[in-house]
Amino acid sequence: MMLYLRWLAVAGALPAAAAGGTPALAQRPGGILRMFSPDSPASMSILEEATAFSQRPMMAVFNNLVIYDQSVKQNGLSSIVPDLATGWSWNEDGTELTLPLHRGVTWHDGKPFTARDVKCTWDLITGKASDKLRVNPRKSWYRNLDELTINGDYEVTFHLKRPQPAFLALLASGFSPVYPCHVPAREMRTHPIGTGPFKFVEFKPNEYVKVTRNPDYWKPGRPYLDGIEYTIIKNLSTAILAFAAGKFDMTFPYSITQPLLNDVTSRSPQASCEMSALGLNRNLIVNREKPPFDNPELRRAMALSLDRKAFIDIITEGQGDIGGVMQPPPEGLWGMPPEMLMELPGYDPDVAKNRGEARQIMQRLGYGPTSRLPVKVTVRDLPYLRDPAVLLIDQLKEIYIDGALETVDTTIYLPKVMRHDYIVALSPAGSGADPDQSLYLGYGCGGELNYVGYCSAELDALIDKQSMAAGDPDKRRRIVWEIERKLAEDGARPIIFYDRRATCWQPQVKGFTIMVNSIFNGARMEDVWLDR
Repeated sequence: MMLYLRWLAVAGALPAAAAGGTPALAQRPGGILRMFSPDSPASMSILEEATAFSQRPMMAVFNNLVIYDQSVKQNGLSSIVPDLATGWSWNEDGTELTLPLHRGVTWHDGKPFTARDVKCTWDLITGKASDKLRVNPRKSWYRNLDELTINGDYEVTFHLKRPQPAFLALLASGFSPVYPCHVPAREMRTHPIGTGPFKFVEFKPNEYVKVTRNPDYWKPGRPYLDGIEYTIIKNLSTAILAFAAGKFDMTFPYSITQPLLNDVTSRSPQASCEMSALGLNRNLIVNREKPPFDNPELRRAMALSLDRKAFIDIITEGQGDIGGVMQPPPEGLWGMPPEMLMELPGYDPDVAKNRGEARQIMQRLGYGPTSRLPVKVTVRDLPYLRDPAVLLIDQLKEIYIDGALETVDTTIYLPKVMRHDYIVALSPAGSGADPDQSLYLGYGCGGELNYVGYCSAELDALIDKQSMAAGDPDKRRRIVWEIERKLAEDGARPIIFYDRRATCWQPQVKGFTIMVNSIFNGARMEDVWLDR
């Protein structure tokens, strides 16, 4: 592990200019990049949100300490580069991560950026600050963080309770911006102040989000664009018509399903489109605190009812993958190979056999053709979530469960499921570029995104074990697969399928990279330019 940490430290010492991506050849400065967004976010505060609709526009307003190289399609520890940090180094036992910081960086309001801002950010996330986040979706990422100390104005050290080589993956996430000390959390929801390539201009709910070029950006020559405008259009068919008419330069990344892509290519043959994996799954969450769903046998029957291939064939016209908690290969670095996945409980491709077993379980519990179980199925009111939820309801009918669809606006969905205010739901979840990003949040005891309340001391120990093994990828992968098996056996949160969606852009858009294992990490936008 120490050899791996030393290699990472050497990588972290590379000049910060390495984060610039593709070399500047014929990039033209100027122009407003116009795209649509399929939904209206709850706020502009990345630290308090969990959807791409706020996170992607605001990632361009901020900087991280370190970041996934914006020109590399597959995120991993080897693609992490410095951002506000000039590099990084580990101590000998891998429990102290020290990052020297860039000097001369200013916040958008002109105040200087210092190490104190970094400490304030992580004190805010870990709950040590007097100021508080209204919603804190990623606090459990830092359960291994003992404290953060500052060494003068331009160096910070993260002190960990145990070695965690993949701690860098948490810092590199698009959900890990540095916030200013001098701006209260409540103001960051409506008028965020960052150090990034773009300044926040305005957010009008259900209308638009606008950002403008930061003329004082600390990376020379960046950004190229004068600004970015996100017009909120919830009807994707309407948005596609506007794109075809030339009103938008780009679609919102990862928003175009295969049926819509067919429409784009017929209406806009000049457009470039890339269908890609996005590291996002659809999963079944069941509130195990609510009778009769507190019965593990009932939850097992629900998992056995799933016809995963039907979801992919019907919802995505074949553009999807069957996977577990971690995104399947080749895009996912940690997912089980298909032959191993099919051996997990509930993944047998013989759907008729699975449902026969599920009906027997339900009958033992007192349900049957004339004694059916009614339930509300909650889902965010977006077509690529709503449509799978309708199919889920149809499949649950096969085992005597009658679901009624309950659609919920994005602005209230996250707080609702975090407080377990639902019975059954279809939920999206990002598998994360690294296991530490998804396992602690979604499956660890007390994880903020562990909507089902699953808790196992044995699993928590395995999560820690894989985290400490990050210096040995093969060993770590075997432990992650052991975690996959246990979660499937426990019916913790059945993964239904991973979908693939397209991003399209007009010929004038240059310098944008589609990442294949995270929807959340590639929106800094400082290298994007318009050739017109």
